[in-house]
Amino acid sequence: MHAIIISRPGGPEVLQLEHRDAPRPEPHQVLVQVLAAGVNRPDVLLRQGKYGGAGDVTGSVPGLEIAGVITEVGAAVSRWQVGDEVCALLAAGGYADYAAVDARHCLPIPAGWRMSEAASLPETVFTVWHNVFQRGGLQPGETLLVHGGGSGIGVTAIQLARLLGSAVYATAGSDEKCRTCEALGAARCFNYRTEDFEAELQAQGVDVVLDMIGGDYTAKNLNLLKDDGRLVFVNAMQGARAEFNALEVMRRRLTITGSTLRPRSADFKAALAAEVERHVWPLLVNKQFKPVLFRKFALQEAELAHRLMESSAHIGKIVLRVNR
Repeated sequence: MHAIIISRPGGPEVLQLEHRDAPRPEPHQVLVQVLAAGVNRPDVLLRQGKYGGAGDVTGSVPGLEIAGVITEVGAAVSRWQVGDEVCALLAAGGYADYAAVDARHCLPIPAGWRMSEAASLPETVFTVWHNVFQRGGLQPGETLLVHGGGSGIGVTAIQLARLLGSAVYATAGSDEKCRTCEALGAARCFNYRTEDFEAELQAQGVDVVLDMIGGDYTAKNLNLLKDDGRLVFVNAMQGARAEFNALEVMRRRLTITGSTLRPRSADFKAALAAEVERHVWPLLVNKQFKPVLFRKFALQEAELAHRLMESSAHIGKIVLRVNR
C-alpha cells in the first residue's frame, strides 16, 4: 500500500510517500480501506517531534481520523461486516491506503455524507464533545466562547453548542472567518486583529471558554468567566505559560482544565465514541450540523496540506483523498 511517513522530525518536506505492507487487523480490530483522511494540527506537532509522549516519530504514519470501507473484520468483532462504510478515530496511521482500527472507535458514515466530509468528523467531534460538554459541562442556556472559531475544532464547537441550546461567541483572525463563524451559529465573532474580545464581552461574561491559544489569552479568559465558569484548553499555540490571579479563581470558583485525546486509553475512546454516537450522530443524520471543508489534497500532496494547516489560512477542515 501507499503511506505517508515522517522521514525525520521537521518541516512539511519530511512527509514522504512510501510503499508498505498493509496492516493486518488484530481480533478486536477492523481493516479499513481509507478513502479520505482528515488533517489536524496534532499531525503537525507529531511531524515536528513535539507531540508529548510520542517518542521518536521517524517512520511514523500520521493521521488521526479516516473514512472508508471495511475490508476485513477481526475474529472478536461483532458489530461490523466487510463492506460497511465507517469513519474512525486513530492514534496514528490515517495517511495510508489501509488502516487497522479498534472496532469500537468506528462510527457509521452519516446518511447523505460524502467520505471526505465524514473524514472531517472523528478527531474534531470527539475532542469537542469531551472538552466542551464533558469537561466543560456546557449546559443549554449557558454561553460558550470559542477561540480559533475558523478552525476545524472551532466550527465544530460553534455548531454543536448552538444546536444543543447554548449561545456562542467566537474569535478568529479575519473578517471572512468571522462571517463564516456567524453563519454557522455564532451570535458574534470578533476579529482579534482589530477588535478586543475581552472588552466586548466583559459586561455579560461567559460560562465556558474553549481555548487553543494560551499565552496572554489565559488571564483574559478567566476575567470573562462568570462565577463557577470553566476554562478548557485544547492547545496553547501562543505559549503554555501564563500569569493569572489565583485568588480570583478561588473567589469565583473557576475551573481550569483541558485534555489531549491521542494519549487516552482505547477503553476511554470507545466510551467517548458511544457518547458521540448517541448525542451527536442524530444531528449529523438530519444535516443540522454541516461539514465545512476548505480544501482536499491527494495523499501524495500531504506536504502541501501541512503547509496550508501551518499557515492558518484555512476555514474548517483540510482533507486528504486516498485510493482515488
